[in-house]
Amino acid sequence: MAEAVSPQAGTALALGEFDRDTAVSLEESSGAARRFAAVVSPEWRAGRGPHGGYLAAMLLRALVEAVDDPGRAPRSLTIHYLRAPEPGPVTITTVLERAGRSLSTLTARLEQDGRLMAIALSAFSVPWSAPEVSEIEMPRVAGPDPERNPGTLIKHGAPPFARHIVLQPRIGGMPFAGSQQRMELGGWLGLAEPRPIDALALAFFSDALIPAPFMLTAEPNPAPTIDLTVHFRTAMPRVADPDPNELCLARIRGGVIYEGFFEEDGVIWAADGTVLAQSRQLGLLLPQKTG
Repeated sequence: MAEAVSPQAGTALALGEFDRDTAVSLEESSGAARRFAAVVSPEWRAGRGPHGGYLAAMLLRALVEAVDDPGRAPRSLTIHYLRAPEPGPVTITTVLERAGRSLSTLTARLEQDGRLMAIALSAFSVPWSAPEVSEIEMPRVAGPDPERNPGTLIKHGAPPFARHIVLQPRIGGMPFAGSQQRMELGGWLGLAEPRPIDALALAFFSDALIPAPFMLTAEPNPAPTIDLTVHFRTAMPRVADPDPNELCLARIRGGVIYEGFFEEDGVIWAADGTVLAQSRQLGLLLPQKTG
């Protein structure tokens, strides 16, 4: 198996499917702009197109490469999804909009065949000295199961991307029960292939759970993401020698569905209760096609 370098860790990692399928290669550099080539894999499909978190990880990888400074960790990533790209080649053009002494702001555009597919805005920064407070308590749930059992959701009709994750449910009821339970769910989450958690994985995990409205609907309606924002709260890796089998606890909550649009607020914790990332996304609950 080939070796890759983690953009944040700077250490050698086995190049598995996640790193292979989110890989980018620099094609052109001109001033503050960089153009990267990438390939959207059909293995990460979710519904009508590629999984939103998968594309987020690909875009973030290009942005990390453009910043090219391990001292500046990703702090914020916002993506607006315009169209669903088909499997195949895409280009990602990044622009360093401003590089201050401590914070860099960049944009990215994902295109396929000359058509804009997604737009991203991001911030990278060195750490700052300030009081550290966290009032977001990790839910009291049972710890991870010893057996990872990746891809189990595929047996229940989940889309292809689910083959790449480990999910051990801990929060919420049964989806598609058609009952008035809360739009809340969560569990221990990780990649199917052992791989240390980094910002790229967190970007993917922020959209990896099923849409919160599925706790109310009787069937899996299409639910594309309109926009996704991820705030990375801890520079990764947190330790010098991270555990490639580590799972994190992810929870999402919804509150409103109106004119088809719904929101989800997410938090991702490390097993010790450290908040790794927070997210918010706007999704669209579409009706099932008939006939």
